[in-house]
Amino acid sequence: MEEYIWFLVELFISGKATEAEVDELAYLLGTHHELLNAVKEFIGEYDDPDPQVTSTQKQALLSRAEGIRHEFASTTKPVRAIQRVRDRVSLKFSFTEIVRREALIFSQLFKTTVRQLRRNRTISFINISGLAIGMATAILIFVWIANQLSYDQFHVNKDRIYEMDSQFKVNGQLEIGGALPSVLAPVLKANYPQVDEVVRTSGVGSFVLKNGDKGFEGKGLLADPNFFDLFSFKFAEGNPATALTGVHSIVLTQQMAQKLFGNDDPLGKTIKIDSTANFTVTGVLEPLPSNTQLNYIEYIVPLNYMREVHWAHDDWETNSVNMYLMLKPGVPRQVAEKLFWNVFRDQHVLPGTNAIVQPMSDWWLYSNYENGKFVAGQLVMLRWFGLIAILVMVIACINYMNLGTARSAKRAKEVGIRKVAGAGRGLLIKQFLGESVFTAIIAGALSIGLVQLCMPSFNTLIGTSGLVVPYGNPLFWWAIAGFSIFTGIIAGIYPAFYLSSYRPARVLKGILNATGALVTPRKVMVVVQFTLAICFIICTMIIYRQIDFALHRSRGYDSTNLAYMYIKGDMAKNYPVIKQELLASGAISTITRTNSSADDIWTAHDDYSWQGKDPAMKVQFLENYADEGFTRTTGIKLLQGRDIDIYHYPTDTAGVLLTETAAKKIGFKSPVGQLMKEGKTNLHVVGVIKDYVATWAYNLPDPIIIRGTTKQFGAMNFRLSRTQPISASLVKIGAVVRRYNPGYPYTYYMADNIYHGRLKDEENIGTMAAAFAGLTIFISCMGLFALAAFMAENRVKEIGIRKVLGASVAAITTLLSKDFLVLVGIAFVIASPIAWWLMNKWLSNYPLHIGIGYWVFIITGAASILIALLTVGFQAVKAAILNPIKNLRTE
Repeated sequence: MEEYIWFLVELFISGKATEAEVDELAYLLGTHHELLNAVKEFIGEYDDPDPQVTSTQKQALLSRAEGIRHEFASTTKPVRAIQRVRDRVSLKFSFTEIVRREALIFSQLFKTTVRQLRRNRTISFINISGLAIGMATAILIFVWIANQLSYDQFHVNKDRIYEMDSQFKVNGQLEIGGALPSVLAPVLKANYPQVDEVVRTSGVGSFVLKNGDKGFEGKGLLADPNFFDLFSFKFAEGNPATALTGVHSIVLTQQMAQKLFGNDDPLGKTIKIDSTANFTVTGVLEPLPSNTQLNYIEYIVPLNYMREVHWAHDDWETNSVNMYLMLKPGVPRQVAEKLFWNVFRDQHVLPGTNAIVQPMSDWWLYSNYENGKFVAGQLVMLRWFGLIAILVMVIACINYMNLGTARSAKRAKEVGIRKVAGAGRGLLIKQFLGESVFTAIIAGALSIGLVQLCMPSFNTLIGTSGLVVPYGNPLFWWAIAGFSIFTGIIAGIYPAFYLSSYRPARVLKGILNATGALVTPRKVMVVVQFTLAICFIICTMIIYRQIDFALHRSRGYDSTNLAYMYIKGDMAKNYPVIKQELLASGAISTITRTNSSADDIWTAHDDYSWQGKDPAMKVQFLENYADEGFTRTTGIKLLQGRDIDIYHYPTDTAGVLLTETAAKKIGFKSPVGQLMKEGKTNLHVVGVIKDYVATWAYNLPDPIIIRGTTKQFGAMNFRLSRTQPISASLVKIGAVVRRYNPGYPYTYYMADNIYHGRLKDEENIGTMAAAFAGLTIFISCMGLFALAAFMAENRVKEIGIRKVLGASVAAITTLLSKDFLVLVGIAFVIASPIAWWLMNKWLSNYPLHIGIGYWVFIITGAASILIALLTVGFQAVKAAILNPIKNLRTE
């Protein structure tokens, strides 16, 4: 109330008070006699060079207030007295008056804030830009997190949809497999009344879709006709209920339809798949949202087409499809997760295998598994980046707090004068918080521009193109407004309470002995700020070292000039002549056919046996198949025996190559010539090769078996000639392949590029970590730069006296810099064990990883001190070289 009374006094003497406000002021002064004398004294002594009210008006106000005070004091029933006074002065506290009053207060605060920003342009720039960068970073991260949390949540029946997986033991560990036998679907539908729908799917990336002379290879899906009962993708054309009922029906995305038909209406048109089967377009999907795991598909064809291409399997041993269930309404998740556990046992198949389900809400976030259970995968990444967003904002807010308290000496007299004029602490807190909130709102507006500017680069960084800022969503703008206000309050709350606590009698005499108390919080904030920044730097260096280790580790094969093509169309039939012409052209030096590409593995089995094997032992071996020249083409070192060659050694169709790890798992002392079995198939070992990387780059060496065969070839691997340019070799290869496989596009893959592509996600994480580390150190240094400038300005008289007494520039620079360098040193000491713990925990997720060397901390510590020294040293030197006479005269 005190602040409001003085606010009315200010309106009165400025001539801006309405009649109602004058009446209200008289009443409030009469009922608050302790303030009446202070106001009398102020009005009597106030000398306005341009008075807006006459002495008669002043006297009338005070007389009315005195009359109200006497009337209030003379009655024994104050409540009735107050009511009589209210009636007499006809006070009306209408909603309009309250709003007007608050608007006037806000107007005064707004003007004060604008004046402060203009008066301290450098500090205002640092505050606003620091908050804007921090807020833009947080908005980008939170928009991405919101996108990740919304994955597949747009489907109408999302709460009833589950994916079924199998759980089994491999090498003593519980594993989870996503593929299931196709024959399981009718069993689920027939034996479980809780199941409403079952949908099987199988991914395909090898079909070529042709319309006339236009042909495109794209990623697609084979699916049951009821696919769209579960997955609510929007149709631009066609009927979802019947789109996949025909065996030769096909549903295209709008992008694929545009490629094949241009601007023509595709519905009802015919296209060819692999130049053999005609398919009728029965539907066109609208562009798929980015927040779905199926956003890669370009077409969907009926699952029954698998029978025509001989991909269908009707046995329990072959896992060929992914399976999705839609349960009937009312089946809780807890029941669903246990419902199908014994489905394989009930069918007397696949002993030791159990069926588990995962709800749609967990597909994207809980994508990893440990010991046969789904655990947080992508969710862990979201938590980390959410924490990073918060920490970047904390660093930006600390900047504001530090600079706000650093200016305390300059604003102390302002606070003292305002308090003497009647302003209470509450009004001052409101003013300072208003300044910080207004600054944060400006920063929030700028951050939107930064977000729009950085969004394309951020999309590239996270490997998507579908992330957009939802400007059309009102909730987004409410969130931005709330975020800005909240940031302003958090950033300004400490300076507001600190500055408003000054005692006017002391600050007007120039006594600011609270300085000792304020140093501790400011030092703590600088230490916290740089602790976070140094943590980011250390973590970034270790992340980059781990990625560099994977990129440059020994892969076991020579990827230089190694390339491959997938065998499609007529390539299998014409392989002998293709091979002959490629070798004759000089474009390649060696060639081999394999099941998967030489640097990849598609299959694995655990039913291998050999003499002396423990019957209870179950070991899963990764498999590939080759015809001849495998080691010669790939560059994998042959340690024992010879390579597979089915042409020179026809019995090599039963021959195998073992990697070092596979030989150790089996326990053969002299592997060459030893006999093995895979199921009922007899095999013999012809050679042992060096371990090589065919799966995740961070895996320990896998046990791999290469088998000889005359069929099951999916890839043609070749090493480009070293005697001619790669581009010329690829042109020659393209000419030969197009001649003998004209119905398919010529597509090749370089092994080196594919390997690097598999590490793209880790590289993106490293780049993002580096970007955030750079931001944190940049924001921290901005604050340190301004803080050093204020410290130098506040000690300008001391610096002048020291120079007069003979202090050198170096000595003064050291004096001004050492306190900050000590704080950075303390931050490094705190940050180092925190970063070590975080990175040790992160590296434990990788079976093969680097060690955390001590030199990382030495380099980071030296770099942090150097950065701080350059930041503070500039201001220190600038202050040290000033003319001391001028400084002392100014003071």
